[in-house]
Amino acid sequence: MIDIGIVGATGYTGVELLRLLARHPQVNVKAITSRKEAGMPVAEMFPNLRGHVDLAFSDPAQAALDQCDLVFFATPNGIAMEQARALVDAGVRVIDLAADFRLHDVAEWEQWYRMTHACPELVAEAVYGLPEVNREAIRSARVLANPGCYPTAVQLGFLPLVEAGLVDDSCLIADAKSGVSGAGRKAEVSSLFAEAADNFKAYGVMGHRHLPEIRQGLTRAAGHPVGLTFVPHLTPMVRGIHATLYATLNEAGQAADLQALFAQRYAGEPFVDVLPAGSHPETRSVRASNLCRVAVHRPQGGNVVVVLSVIDNLVKGAAGQAVHNMNLMFGFAETLGLEGLPVLP
Repeated sequence: MIDIGIVGATGYTGVELLRLLARHPQVNVKAITSRKEAGMPVAEMFPNLRGHVDLAFSDPAQAALDQCDLVFFATPNGIAMEQARALVDAGVRVIDLAADFRLHDVAEWEQWYRMTHACPELVAEAVYGLPEVNREAIRSARVLANPGCYPTAVQLGFLPLVEAGLVDDSCLIADAKSGVSGAGRKAEVSSLFAEAADNFKAYGVMGHRHLPEIRQGLTRAAGHPVGLTFVPHLTPMVRGIHATLYATLNEAGQAADLQALFAQRYAGEPFVDVLPAGSHPETRSVRASNLCRVAVHRPQGGNVVVVLSVIDNLVKGAAGQAVHNMNLMFGFAETLGLEGLPVLP
């Protein structure tokens, strides 16, 4: 049994993390912090947790986070980097669900996130928490950078092709769509029901913060820099990401059995489901689960490969992946606390 602290659990990612940890048999949630909501019972804000989480939000100064085995940061960008150093020095392991430790190049991070990094020395040792790639390094991590939602769906879709060198990786295209919960639990005009319903739009075409994260992961997989065009879209649904990925097959790729390639790459991976040839995965097929479902297509037998990748942005794209990483870090079964089936309808 390990003691857990959660910083900033008042958002959608935070409540999803609490939902998963409340059913985890090896976890004791010791503190849930929020300056603004200190003293409020968690179940008052999130009634779905009534009878499962009996704690109240506590002020961070009184939470004794340094006595926990692990602290999750379910906070906006820029918070974890201010507090991680003291926790690590106290022997506490850290999982940041924001972006503070995802990019290895601190100067690039500062350019995209428009702030000065508070503890660049920890960036060098932080482990990028995509279990399908970094499983062994995750086990010993002191600081874990939980991947973003778009980067999870896109990387898992492209990785088999890029790792095997079967595509022209100088011109990869990721066309991705997300539900409105990806924008977080905050009051913004673009997230209002009257604005988001019956509407579909692209955004961040000139540059989205997840672009360098995806490019970093695919560059590592390829062994050289890759070219990536990434265009995100907002869809009128609450949960889910659908990534449609395009690449041009090279000569070796055109001769390869792409279905077998994907099946072999993810054989034994508990949270990646390679669908049968010809399948079209749906976001509702992964809702509330930690699954990524992928399908690979070669339209008309041509030289373009199309990969379809779907996840729940709040689970596999955030809280569920964080729990998966926690399980690896503390030697638990990888699927512990994450066995829930997707929810339909």
